[in-house]
Order: sequence, then C-alpha cells, then structure tokens
Amino acid sequence: MVTAAERPSVVVPVSCLVETNSATPNAPFFTPAHATNPGVPVTPGPSTPTLFTSLKIRSKCLRNRIVVSPMCQYSAAASGSEVGKLTDWHVATLGHYALKGAALVFTEATGVTPNGRITPHCPGLWKDEQVISFRRVSNFIKSQGALSGIQLAHAGRKSSTLPPWIGAQVNRPSLRATEQAGGWPEDVVGPMGGPEYSWDGKGLSEDGGFNCPRQLSVSEIQDIVKAFGESARRAVEAGFDVIEIHGAHGYLIHQFLSPITNRRCDQYGGSFENRTRLLIEIIQTVRNNMLSGMPLFLRLSSTEWMEETELGRKYGTWDVESTMQLVRRLPSLDVDLVDVSSGGNHFLQRIEMTSSKDYQTKIASQIRKMLRRDGLNLLIGAVGLITEAEQARDVVEERPDSSIERESNDGELLVEAKGVREAMADIILVGRQFLREPEWVLKVAWKLGVDVGWPNQFWKVRFR
Repeated sequence: MVTAAERPSVVVPVSCLVETNSATPNAPFFTPAHATNPGVPVTPGPSTPTLFTSLKIRSKCLRNRIVVSPMCQYSAAASGSEVGKLTDWHVATLGHYALKGAALVFTEATGVTPNGRITPHCPGLWKDEQVISFRRVSNFIKSQGALSGIQLAHAGRKSSTLPPWIGAQVNRPSLRATEQAGGWPEDVVGPMGGPEYSWDGKGLSEDGGFNCPRQLSVSEIQDIVKAFGESARRAVEAGFDVIEIHGAHGYLIHQFLSPITNRRCDQYGGSFENRTRLLIEIIQTVRNNMLSGMPLFLRLSSTEWMEETELGRKYGTWDVESTMQLVRRLPSLDVDLVDVSSGGNHFLQRIEMTSSKDYQTKIASQIRKMLRRDGLNLLIGAVGLITEAEQARDVVEERPDSSIERESNDGELLVEAKGVREAMADIILVGRQFLREPEWVLKVAWKLGVDVGWPNQFWKVRFR
C-alpha cells in the first residue's frame, strides 16, 4: 500500500498549471474530466494485480476487471406514460458505481415485453418512447469512464409479482401482483401451463406467491424472440456499450432450458437441441441488432441444484454438464462472455448459498478450464458472494502456484511443483457488496496496495 509519506511530492510551477476545469469529451452535458480515471492504477506496473488491469472485448475496454452486476431495484413507474422508464433513482445509484471506479455498470433486468417484467415496477424497453430514459443513465455512466451495460430479460412464470419488500411486511417471500397493482395475472406465460407449473408449486392457493402460467404457443415464442431483437436495437440507440441476455435464475430462458420446467413435445421441448432452441434464436437476433464492436454477454444458471431431487431424477435437470455442452456452441454465435451463476428455477433446489463464498466461482473455473483445453475463445465471469479484496483478486489472478509437500509411502518428503495457477475467471461481477459499499472498488484497491485514480471532486478524502 502506498502511504502519503512514501508518495513523492511533485511541485508544479504555477505558470504550468492548467487554469480550466476540463470537460469529459463526448458527454452531452458538462462533467469534469478526472485527472486519472477512477479505479485505474496511477502508475501501473508488472506487480499490478490482474484485478486492476484493463481488458479489451471487441472494441470496448474495461478499465479494470470489476463489474456491477444487474440488480433489481423495482423503482420504475407501474403505469402511465412513464411505465418501464428509468428514473433519477437509477442515475443516482448506477451513476455512483461508475463514479467510484467500476469498469462496467449494468442496469437491472429489463423486460423485452410488458409481461416479461418481474414486477410492474421493473424497467422495460419494449417501445421506442422508453429509449431516452435509458440513454440518460447510459450517458452518465460513460461520462465517468465506465462502460454501460443492459441486461435484457423475460421473467416468464416468475412475472407479475410485487416488489419483495412488500411481501416482507407480511413475512412472505413473494406476493402476486393483481391488475389493481399493475400486474397481469392472466398473461403470465411459460413453456408449460397450469397451476402445477407455478414457481412455488402452490398454484391457486391463497398462500401462493406466484401466478399460474399459461403455455406459450409457437407463434408467441417467436414473437418473444423478435421482442429481444427489437429491445437490443433500442439498447444500441440508447448508447449502451454491452448487452447481456438473462438466461438464468428461473426466468423464461432458463425455464425452456430445464427438462423439469419444459416438457413440451414440439420444436422447443424434449431434446437438448430443442430446449436450447429459444436461447439460440434469441442470441442470433440480439447479435444481429447490435453493432459489431459491441460485446455480448450471456448469464446462465450453470446448475439448478436439482440433481438430487425426485424431479431431477425423473425428468433430468439442467446441470454443469448441460452448461458446458451449451457453452461450447457460444463462440460460433458471437457471444463474448458467459456470466456464470446458478439456481433459481425451482423452489426444491438443494443448495445453501450462504454456506460457501466460492460455490459458483469453482464452477466458473471448471468451465473456463474446459474452454481453454478445447481451444475455444470465450471469456468467463464469476459472480456470487464476492465481498473481500483478496478473494476478488484471486478469482482473476493467474500466477505461479506454490509447491506442496507430501510424504511418500516410505516416509520420504517429496516436493511437488504445481506449475501455474490458472485464473478462475476473467472478470468478477459484484452485486450486493456495491449496495453496502458503493466505493467498494476504491476500498479493494486500497486494501491491495494499488494506488488508483479517484474522482477529482473527492480528492480530499482519498484513501492514503
């Protein structure tokens, strides 16, 4: 860590000082250009942790390897002319993460159709009038030296619920959103339909928190594919640098991938090829509506943690092997990065997510090793309970591994060299820790002894 005493003092002649407060170029409003981009090492060198090195993906360059994961805020208007639009809340929260050094800031899951939102208060990009509100957020994020990203999504059978803090008031994890609350209980959709396919399995019962979906027709599925493409076009118009497709956490794409929730007998169900057809078509239409230099990310639940359940044994399940089989196809579809998450598709999932801080990064590492072994060019992002500086550093660091000592059968001490320790992922995606500490990037740099740029306006309180 560089202390104030160790940092050399530089005296600049008054005659050499720049008297103007320079503006950030290309911003549609005045905002001062930072002396050093926040979150970027002031004097990078060979000892700089990979976490604080840049990463170029297509034409875009991340200033470090720390990305703000999409996080639902449930803070958009539920009705009227402002429905689905981002607001000042999003400028304040997302803008602050960019201001404090994150390399890429994602807006939350954004519905490609009105009934694709999780709640009536989630944002959406299903009509052109919504573009300007997203452009405003994207412009501010980029004015602070970060890249702006958007996650396009369809919630499927998990849609038309109320913001979770409303259910928490009555000790319920979820509550259905009625029409009076702006919901669409009669238009909740999924690969399958009927009370038995409600997410919590409670169907029409009063204590159920999710609606009963109706089964999508083939033509409706194809309309959703088109909606993803149109939303991608609008995201480009809004100025976003990166688009991510949400294929995880039990939302519509994940529902189609899993044989537990997809028991269709047409071209969108049954075999692995059929169950992945919706996602492949969405990837193709989204990529066709993007600029060639824009990175395309895909978030996947690498496993739904259902292998040891009766349902999993009966119907099969989406697991790590399924993910690897899909991931091998992605480079040919021009996907640039897989954001490796897990779970969310069924209430009977067998996982205690708070018992381990590396339960997902280990899976990300496994997938990354497979890709490199097979010579496939695809980046990997790790997400899930990344909260500490050293933990974040080690996820993306590739370095010589320490040797290990072991005893042979005859008692002789043997030293076994392990070679190079591969990185577990290429970037980290962090969510909840940013809610606790918006300045987390700057704090991590300080703890790792990396002298990084701070916003000019905060120079007096910079960590020393």
